[in-house]
Amino acid sequence: MLLDQLESLKRRLNKNSAAGLVRSHLNTACSLQTPTAEMTATETRNSNKQQNRDAVVAETSTRDDVFDYSYKAKEGPKPRMRLVWRNVILMVLLHAGALYGLMLVPSTSALTLAWTVVCFLLSALGITAGAHRLWSHKSYKASTPLRVFLALANSMAFQNDIYEWARDHRVHHKYSETDADPHNALRGFFFAHIGWLLVRKHPDVIEKGKKLELTDLKADKVVMFQRKYYKLSVVLLCFLVPMWVPWYLWGESLWVCYFIPVLMRYTLVLNATWLVNSAAHMWGNRPYDHNINPSENRFVAFSAIGEGFHNYHHTFPFDYATSEFGIKMNITTAFIDLMCFLGLAKDCKRVSHELVSARAQRTGDGSHKTG
Repeated sequence: MLLDQLESLKRRLNKNSAAGLVRSHLNTACSLQTPTAEMTATETRNSNKQQNRDAVVAETSTRDDVFDYSYKAKEGPKPRMRLVWRNVILMVLLHAGALYGLMLVPSTSALTLAWTVVCFLLSALGITAGAHRLWSHKSYKASTPLRVFLALANSMAFQNDIYEWARDHRVHHKYSETDADPHNALRGFFFAHIGWLLVRKHPDVIEKGKKLELTDLKADKVVMFQRKYYKLSVVLLCFLVPMWVPWYLWGESLWVCYFIPVLMRYTLVLNATWLVNSAAHMWGNRPYDHNINPSENRFVAFSAIGEGFHNYHHTFPFDYATSEFGIKMNITTAFIDLMCFLGLAKDCKRVSHELVSARAQRTGDGSHKTG
């Protein structure tokens, strides 16, 4: 019955030339329920078991990250943009410090540079494997030791606590490219990249965020403990530990320790994450769904350790790999796979190859490749 209703609604939308974004998300719902017409009878028989598994995955995925096509922007003039001057000043000083740190790189020891890379990867994993794939999308399950590790890494990243990050990200998926999207890419590259942090949130972002249930996050003791002690954990893990280790262990100057493993590393992680919101919503091909803005961007995939396959991710947000191609240019997926091998993670949600190919043929831009 649900499938018939979805197909009927799709036909009416196509007949009335409804927005491509609406059709896109109806296509996702239908593709997760039944084999497509393009598949042969043999392919249908062979993939029945996998599709049933995919349907279960879709049902268990968080509903908060499914696009809400009923959203309508409020009529009348847009609310006036209000700058948060504290954030503006802090971001200017942070990026100035990072640029100065970049100038110090030639005179910095190899051990300190290696430590900076380690801190970058740890911070990034706290966002990608932690706040994003685990807590925002529930795309896999993690043991308590792994969740604690990811929470600590998330504090090192200093991009708001897990609860707030996951809430805003679910709002982003549910209302992507609308006024309720915290970093709406339709407002331009600068706004989607960093500008959204320099101004007050649009009233719709606040309103829609309050309506999310978030019961899973509230019930997670690791998430709530990190939220309670977030400021202290940031001081220790984002600033003091990255600075103390090279100073204490191999005698690097505190000056260099502050500007390279701390400020420069922190700024690089921030911008790598922001590129997912900006560049990956603007530039690249759309092999899975040409009706939406998120794109496949290899540069972003490299800089954000696997988060640049964004057309795929917004088409199948519950897939733990956020990509059709597994660990290829995807350090985060390789990390999660390693955790599964070690018994620290399990139940990774995945979309079958047949469904991905069928969706690409139906709504993609023609650039889909299988490897």
